[in-house]
Amino acid sequence: QVQLVESGGGLVQAGGSLRLSCAASGRTISGLSMGWFRQAPGKEREFVAAISWSGGRRYNVDSVKGRFTISRDNAKNTIYLQMTSLKPEDTAVYYCSAKQYGEAGTDGYDYWGQGTQVTVSS
Repeated sequence: QVQLVESGGGLVQAGGSLRLSCAASGRTISGLSMGWFRQAPGKEREFVAAISWSGGRRYNVDSVKGRFTISRDNAKNTIYLQMTSLKPEDTAVYYCSAKQYGEAGTDGYDYWGQGTQVTVSS
């Protein structure tokens, strides 16, 4: 069982930056693919980024390419999402997730955090 706790969300102006963190407990995340998702009001949850267990492979949704970077520190049992050049359409609750089996990708995640709110003002 993995418990995930996100932090780092907040209110930022368009063009600004935020770094989200996701601290895991219960077991090591080494060997687990990890991901970030987001859900805006009135919309379905969508994939944002994923990273393989070693950090060697990373994936982003097209809308955040060149602006968001996912990373991980297995020694700290934590993953991150560095967000730059934020836009109002990035406003959402951001969720951290872990996949017990399989390669990093856009679905198939088993564990979820409670989410952290990111609000980008224009």
